[in-house]
Amino acid sequence: MAIHYQEKNHIFTLETEHTAYQMKVDDFGFLLHLYYGTKISGNMDYLLTYYDRGFSGNPSDAGGDRTYSMDVQPQEYPGIGTGDYRSSALVIRNADESDCCDLRYVSHSIRKGKYGLEGLPAVYATEEEAQSLEILLEDSVSKVQVRLFYGVLEKEDIITRSAKVSNQGKGCVTVEKAASACLDFVAGDYDLLSFWGRHTMERNLQRREIGYGNHVIGSRRGTSSHQYNPAVILAGKDTTEEHGNCYGMVFVYSGNFMCEAEKDQFGQTRVLMGLQSDLFHYPLEQGETLIIPETILGFSDRGLGELSLLFHRCIGKHICRGKYQYEPRPVLVNSWEAAYFDFTGETICRLAEHAAQLGIDMVVMDDGWFGKREDDNSGLGDWQVNEEKLGCTLGELIKKVNGVGVKFGIWIEPEMVSEDSNLYREHPDWALQIPGRKPVRGRNQLVLDFSRKEVRNHIFDAICGVLDQGNIEYVKWDMNRSISEVYSTENRQGKVTYDYVLGVYDFLEKLIQRYPDMLIEGCSGGGGRFDAGMMYYTPQIWCSDNTDAVDRLRIQYGTSFLYPVSVVGSHVSAVPNHQTGRSVSLHTRGVVAMAGTFGYELDLGELTEEEKEELKAQVKKYKEYAKLIRNGRYYRLSDPFRDAYGAWQFVSENGDKALLNVVMLEVHGNMAVNYVKLKGLKRDAVYEETATGKTYYGSALMEAGLPMPVRQGEYLAYQMEFVERENMS
Repeated sequence: MAIHYQEKNHIFTLETEHTAYQMKVDDFGFLLHLYYGTKISGNMDYLLTYYDRGFSGNPSDAGGDRTYSMDVQPQEYPGIGTGDYRSSALVIRNADESDCCDLRYVSHSIRKGKYGLEGLPAVYATEEEAQSLEILLEDSVSKVQVRLFYGVLEKEDIITRSAKVSNQGKGCVTVEKAASACLDFVAGDYDLLSFWGRHTMERNLQRREIGYGNHVIGSRRGTSSHQYNPAVILAGKDTTEEHGNCYGMVFVYSGNFMCEAEKDQFGQTRVLMGLQSDLFHYPLEQGETLIIPETILGFSDRGLGELSLLFHRCIGKHICRGKYQYEPRPVLVNSWEAAYFDFTGETICRLAEHAAQLGIDMVVMDDGWFGKREDDNSGLGDWQVNEEKLGCTLGELIKKVNGVGVKFGIWIEPEMVSEDSNLYREHPDWALQIPGRKPVRGRNQLVLDFSRKEVRNHIFDAICGVLDQGNIEYVKWDMNRSISEVYSTENRQGKVTYDYVLGVYDFLEKLIQRYPDMLIEGCSGGGGRFDAGMMYYTPQIWCSDNTDAVDRLRIQYGTSFLYPVSVVGSHVSAVPNHQTGRSVSLHTRGVVAMAGTFGYELDLGELTEEEKEELKAQVKKYKEYAKLIRNGRYYRLSDPFRDAYGAWQFVSENGDKALLNVVMLEVHGNMAVNYVKLKGLKRDAVYEETATGKTYYGSALMEAGLPMPVRQGEYLAYQMEFVERENMS
């Protein structure tokens, strides 16, 4: 049993293989947080303290006891209006216009398996892999009820949290703010690790001390955004890659979010993860329910590296779904950086012919194949094939591509509409716009109101009409602007941002059900919607529109803290790079792209014969390593923002194989030697480096490291395979 309840003390204990999470219903019905961390024995309610705190209010239940205040007690789901002046997990505007929600324990239930969330992505597991706890809380005056959900994946060391808010009263209430998870710590000094960025430079690591006051990150852009990723790490001050305590929080949602980290007047720390409160005023009539997206929690007492492995396993095994969850992904070449909008059917066929010769599995026809679409100013929404541009029907083009032994994929952007399109001229009210105001344009396009079912259904039918024309085995789903006008002609205001995301999920789920063997890759200007919510539907996501190998080292480094390599869309592109102008060797570009799903973003016909031979060998090598890269344990071996090299490693589950990857970021005269220390090997095992035949003990490679060659040249890369052998040679 992973979930235990002590009737006498009203204490809940959630246990995984290495962690424990404990909470208590106190004498007044408040649900108090007691402990989360390394597995312990006994009850932790002795940590609760009671003192008379000036200006900290006391609930009426406490009578004359001034030592009892919600302003200082650690809580599981703090609400507003209870005398707690810290950040609230839930803010309710009641029917009488009061802002208050005093939640008390009513009941609970424990069951096998993992709870699900209607219309929302969530961690899934079998009855043997998980248990669920549901706790019902209620405000006795407003009759607002909150059901707290806890999922425990014992073997994975993962706990999930979500909540459902329902109105059982008579009047309409409005949810102004809602989180799915709250972590309260009565003591300790912590750093918050968050991941900031911008278009073409996403998920840069920021580590900041949680001082007194509030530190808030989030998105108001309608998506999880390039600017802040919906995932954070709370770490002890001395926590490193291999040592110390750290907690991860990953929000399984693709829209507006907010994370708050607060250190209060008494040195206590509270971290909340949930929906963004700006642009959110969700009305609930009697009997209506709002489901708060899930937060995945993980804890490690062995540093950030171990925490990353927990989330890699959880997302890879319990978020990603479908045929390609474990199967090898096709190595593909995308037409975008090869031709942009300037292509015909012959262009795609030539790309496919080159791909076949080089061992590449798939060609993807990117933007520009539909409607009046010669640039990014028109055509979105008109999902009819431009046969004049292609010189044939789509079905004929697919047959030609398949005929040379290459799979076919296609790009779509279902959520968008161009003002210069037949769809917009017929249905201008289908776009998110504020009446009486001129639109805010992004990339000369508007956002369709996916909170409306009739809009989604029209686009779904049009897209399926395209996908049914031939053997399309891959779709790249893009979204190339943020939402600014939050107004719907048919939906209640305050609900739009949330209902929009549910509409996207509804569309994707229908697409998956109709085409279960089709691989969908998510994209939003690259990494603008790189989150666990999308990974539930798209098992890989284009990591960034920046394909520069050196920048990608840093982007993929930040990404690796919480997301597995199997979801990272990464390609080799042309040089000079189209985003930075930098030139890096084909070998280095290949090594970097192999820390992802791997593919190409260039015109194969422009390669020299020598480059083609190198590329052919590169594809062959990736396919040899693909299983190890996708399913192996991933280790960060350096910090490419600070160190002279970027290094990472893949290790098989049983530790008998390892793939070391190193890119030198600095070159100087009379260079010092860099020693790279490996991780995750068997200490007493002997490993052979297959290219040279040299053998090493695992302990030596991990403790002393491996000297990197000192050679002239910029951004040199090394890739070394180590295989366990019986004896030293």
